Amino acid sequence: MVIEENGSQPATSRGPLEGIRVIEWGSLVSAPFCGKVLGELGADVIKIEAPGTGDEARQRGPFPDNTPHPERSGLYLFANLNKRGISLDPHTGEGHRLLQELLSTADVFLENLPLDTVEDLGLEYHTLAQDYPGLVATSISPYGRTGPYRAYKGTDLTANAMSGLSFGTGHPHREPLTTPLHQASYLAGVGAAFATVVALLSRDLGGRGQSVDVAEAQVIGTLLTGYHLPTYIYRGVAGFRSGNRMRLGLFPNCVLPCKDGYICIDAPQMEQYRRFLDLLGEQEWMEDPRYRDRRAMSDQYPEEAESLIAPWFMQHTKQEVLDACLQNRIPCVPVRTFDETLRDPQLNSRDYFRSLDRPDTMRLTYPGAPYRFSRTGARLVRPAPTLGQHNREVFCDELGLSADALLNLEQAGIV
Repeated sequence: MVIEENGSQPATSRGPLEGIRVIEWGSLVSAPFCGKVLGELGADVIKIEAPGTGDEARQRGPFPDNTPHPERSGLYLFANLNKRGISLDPHTGEGHRLLQELLSTADVFLENLPLDTVEDLGLEYHTLAQDYPGLVATSISPYGRTGPYRAYKGTDLTANAMSGLSFGTGHPHREPLTTPLHQASYLAGVGAAFATVVALLSRDLGGRGQSVDVAEAQVIGTLLTGYHLPTYIYRGVAGFRSGNRMRLGLFPNCVLPCKDGYICIDAPQMEQYRRFLDLLGEQEWMEDPRYRDRRAMSDQYPEEAESLIAPWFMQHTKQEVLDACLQNRIPCVPVRTFDETLRDPQLNSRDYFRSLDRPDTMRLTYPGAPYRFSRTGARLVRPAPTLGQHNREVFCDELGLSADALLNLEQAGIV
């Protein structure tokens, strides 16, 4: 395995969670991404997958060359960095016994399983706590493990809708929209990682573990619904969909097309707005009293107001607009394409993108950790595991199974 590291944080950095073992039994995004975050912080994360099929994310794209393959899913490869992987069927007697052995060595049990699976296998926290009092049991589900929706299945779409976020996302007078792809699950994974670390700190003080119950819809409601819920709670006023502009603020505060893409412009301070008008040059509309009330321009007739400045943007490229705004101290940022993001000098100066090899794929580049430590690094020490890659290492070397016993379990479909 080759790891490309350009910064001051070495790939072999142990990380602040060194010595913490996490047993992860989850699929797709929320629990795996939580495990990834804990792994890059130094935890020993052992991922459990179903024998033969593995994590459902293996069947999702994107795939290199657009050729589906269970070991080449971009979603799986990204969400499972820095983990060891085993295949195990805990629904069988011997498989359940091995799971219990693993939990006896663990600090954290992380799952996003259906509720009926949790109950059938006795994995509720009150049961686990009897045998593993120091265990932190982190559960991620669409709506939480309590309440009338506890058994309901859900997706990112339903989490967005239930949280209220969708109501405020989209263009005025059009249907509500959702956040793209798996944003609710990623945010739930980050929130679960934070809560898990807090539970570990609490255990260090009191000696006992606890349950961490994370609901995706609540995470979205807490982090993203922002303006709409407080406005309704405090004032009884429902929010509105604002399309390409911010819901709060003074004109101009929007995303507009330019010669080669899009630009986000925002000039909340009067001094900034005056400098912006100077940049545009003399315009006849600037003398019209209707266009002196920036609040009304933003709230009452934003399309009309934006049409006044749009021609200037269409005469310039993103870089030209950015250079002019930087020179005049006007808040502005280009809307980056994915290619531009990969080449962004700020991100690359912070070694945000990391590349590594995996034997059965090509060298791939991944987004790194969004934080940096002055003493303990965020690790990138291993690619996502192949299905059952570490069975012998975990079951034989660490749990004491013989090679013959492992072979028998493989033949029985238990591992």
